[in-house]
Amino acid sequence: MTTLIQLEYIVAVDTYRHFAKAADKCFVTQPTLSMQIMKLEDQLGLIIFDRTKQPVVPTMLGEKVIEQARIVLMENSKIMQLIKEEKTDLSGEIRIGIIPTISPYLLPRFTGQFKAKYPKVKIKVEEMVTEHIENQLKKDQLDVGILVTPLNNPSIIEHTLYYEEMQVYSNQKHPFAIQPIIDIKDIATPEIWLLSDGHCFRHQVINLCNVQNFESDALPFEFEGGNLDTLMRIIDKEGGYTLIPELSGMDLPDDKKNQVRKFHDITPLREVSLVYTRKFAKTKLIKSLAKTIQESIPEYMMDQNRGTIVEWK
Repeated sequence: MTTLIQLEYIVAVDTYRHFAKAADKCFVTQPTLSMQIMKLEDQLGLIIFDRTKQPVVPTMLGEKVIEQARIVLMENSKIMQLIKEEKTDLSGEIRIGIIPTISPYLLPRFTGQFKAKYPKVKIKVEEMVTEHIENQLKKDQLDVGILVTPLNNPSIIEHTLYYEEMQVYSNQKHPFAIQPIIDIKDIATPEIWLLSDGHCFRHQVINLCNVQNFESDALPFEFEGGNLDTLMRIIDKEGGYTLIPELSGMDLPDDKKNQVRKFHDITPLREVSLVYTRKFAKTKLIKSLAKTIQESIPEYMMDQNRGTIVEWK
């Protein structure tokens, strides 16, 4: 008979792709873990892992077994979690993945308030790109993600938090800094700085301008990175312009805010959401986290009708 322990072991091996690391994370010896997995394979009459490859990988049928094992383990954890949420104050750990173009501007706004409200909750945050957040949610290495939606991923639930405007940030000597009106067509020029490929904000800018290939001959060097603050510092020194999300503009010192401009012909918005899988059991914790985040930002940013959502996929 298949046991929950056996399911935990195969999920651990799939997560870490190494028997010794999986055994360490499960607090058992490697022989014990390997023996239980082999026993499960005998019971099911199939090979779950291809042990001839390094790192170890699941077989095609093994992948399906592991996927179901994750569901079984998550459903099992829901029973105690539901009882715990009803009987006690919020507690435990919440693992959050957040993208770099949101993290520095949103985290300082809500984490202190959330910890003050729920002191028994341990918050663990990791900054990563959207693709990694989706992957780690699937593997149960994260509880929730904070990122730009829609994802168009049927396995992920999206809880919209707010809509922030995409604005222009330029060098003080650039014409945009004194130009009263900026249209979308004005920003598709070689003077625009972009984040590196893989960052959703870059793709939103490209989609907004309807231009697939920007020529960067007018820039002094090519920049590969995901930090908007770095990009703005480069612009201050080297010239040019970029697009920034609304929250980042709010955090600028007063003498820099005159370098931010809005578009005349459109109000482009990006939709920021709290995302999690259908397997996630801590529903009360999710609602509390979302409520605290929304309380930390201006109320008007919850209004979708103030502009046009720019998708990035």
